Amino acid sequence: MTSTTFTILLGGPLNVTERLQRALAGSRVIAADSGMRHAAALGIEPELWVGDFDSSDDDLLQQWPNVERQPYPPAKNETDGEIATGEAIARGATRLIFAGALAGERSDHALQHLLSAVSLAERGLDVLLTSGDEEAVPLLSGTKFLDLPQNSLFSVLGFSDLEGLDIANVRYPLKKFSLPFGSSRTVSNVAEGTVEFSLEAGRAIVLARPYDLTGA
Repeated sequence: MTSTTFTILLGGPLNVTERLQRALAGSRVIAADSGMRHAAALGIEPELWVGDFDSSDDDLLQQWPNVERQPYPPAKNETDGEIATGEAIARGATRLIFAGALAGERSDHALQHLLSAVSLAERGLDVLLTSGDEEAVPLLSGTKFLDLPQNSLFSVLGFSDLEGLDIANVRYPLKKFSLPFGSSRTVSNVAEGTVEFSLEAGRAIVLARPYDLTGA
C-alpha cells in the first residue's frame, strides 16, 4: 500500500457522517484498542490493531480474527493511541486522521489528543481529529485554509499567546490580532465558506462543528 494518509481509530465516540467518510477515503487504517469498534460502522478493515486490549471485549476480538495484532502490557509509558501513531509514522504517514479523538468519557484522553496533534503538526505532519460531529486541526505560524460549510460554527483555542492572528471569510473577522493565552475572544465564530487563518506566532487548535448551523 502506498498511501501516506493514515487513520487512527480511537476509543471516543464517532458519528459516521458523509464528511467523515470523504475524509477517510483511500486512507490506511490502524486501530488502537477499543477504537476497533468503529471499523465495522466505517466498513473498513485495519491493517494493524495495537494496544493492551484492556478495553476490547471478547466479542470485538472474535469479530476481527484476521487483523494483525500488536499487544502491549497494560503497564506501559504510552497510550494505545500514541503507539498506533508511532506505527503509522514508521510506515510512512505524512497525514494523520484521528477518528474518535474528541469528547467521550475520558476528558484527559481527549485533551491529550489535542496536545499531541499540535506536537505532531510542529513535526511537519498534517493532522485532523474528528468525532464526525466535530473536527479539530492544529494552527501554527503560517496560513491555513479550512473548508467549512456556510454558517457552520468554529472556535480558535489558543494553547499559548497568539500574535498576528488573521481570520477571514467569517462573520467576525480578525486582522493582526493578539490573543492572550486563556482568552475566550475567539470562541464561537461562523464560517462564510472556506475560512482562511494566518498566524505569526503561537500554537492553537481550530475546533469546528461542520453540521452545527445554528450560528454563534
